[in-house]
Amino acid sequence: MKTDDFDFYLPEELIAQTPLEKRDSSRLLVLDKKTGEINHRHFTDIIDYMEEGDTLVLNDTKVMPARLYGVKEETLAVVEVLLLKDEGDNVWECLTKPAKRIKEGTIVSFGDGKLKAECIEVLDEGIRRFKLDYKGILYEILDELGEMPLPPYIHEKLKDKDRYQTVYAKNIGSAAAPTAGLHFTNDLLEKVKSKGVNIAYITLHVGLGTFRPVNVEDVTKHKMHSEYYVMSEEVASLLNKTRKAGHKIIAVGTTSTRTLETIASLYGEFKACSGWTDIFIYPGYKFKGIDYLITNFHLPKSTLVMLVSALAGKENIMKAYAEAVKERYRFFSFGDSMLIK
Repeated sequence: MKTDDFDFYLPEELIAQTPLEKRDSSRLLVLDKKTGEINHRHFTDIIDYMEEGDTLVLNDTKVMPARLYGVKEETLAVVEVLLLKDEGDNVWECLTKPAKRIKEGTIVSFGDGKLKAECIEVLDEGIRRFKLDYKGILYEILDELGEMPLPPYIHEKLKDKDRYQTVYAKNIGSAAAPTAGLHFTNDLLEKVKSKGVNIAYITLHVGLGTFRPVNVEDVTKHKMHSEYYVMSEEVASLLNKTRKAGHKIIAVGTTSTRTLETIASLYGEFKACSGWTDIFIYPGYKFKGIDYLITNFHLPKSTLVMLVSALAGKENIMKAYAEAVKERYRFFSFGDSMLIK
């Protein structure tokens, strides 16, 4: 299976640079994974595809203002540091740019010394481990000094940083938003509940996998970076009941999907647990945890296109993406939505 098999034509002007004024006013392409049939709807119609007893699973992670600009203490050269993973004891795995400037022992200062970071380990692909030094509460310092880590294909400044958070974001720790959830409003979630659909929250802190392209020719040789997840006892019990009663589990986003599939694969059912997952889902994978998926339109040749191709079939996905391009859907983080049913 070749990475190039997951390539498709995407005009640059279809990459959404800014969020829509109303979260739930995006378009919705509905793809039937069995028949390949495509329908064009609006996101508020998503409720039509849910039934009483179904469970909608949302990732409640919260994005950190994790992109920092600082200077090397010895040379004052400007360095960009993106906090990716909290490894405990103030040690963070970070993506750095330009990475060649950061060697073991390098100290980077942010905000006139309010935050300092010493490189304690040099890893591959621009990754460094830093030991942070600061007084006070780190997340308050990040709020003051950091920027929202928008993906590199978004060139516009974000006017309201809350638009890169879901309305239900709660547990801080992500380096990117679980963007499929950006379409939901509190009103729409209330309508979902009033239809008798359960809402369950899991957490997966989105990390480096979001930023890393697939650089190998053979898909199976790609290595996913691990991300931290949590599922509570209450949610595990609800999901097991949903499954036993024959109702649908509807995952919002690839991050929720990867969490559900990780746990279902490990235990054969849902279970209260936490840990690190590097699950890589591509065609040939047999889904054990989800029935429907609400997702955005993804980058060509990305692990996310591979995941949706595993669920719906590559031919169906490529046909749906070609249709989305023809109909001028908006792509990627601030773009339109897709339901695979």
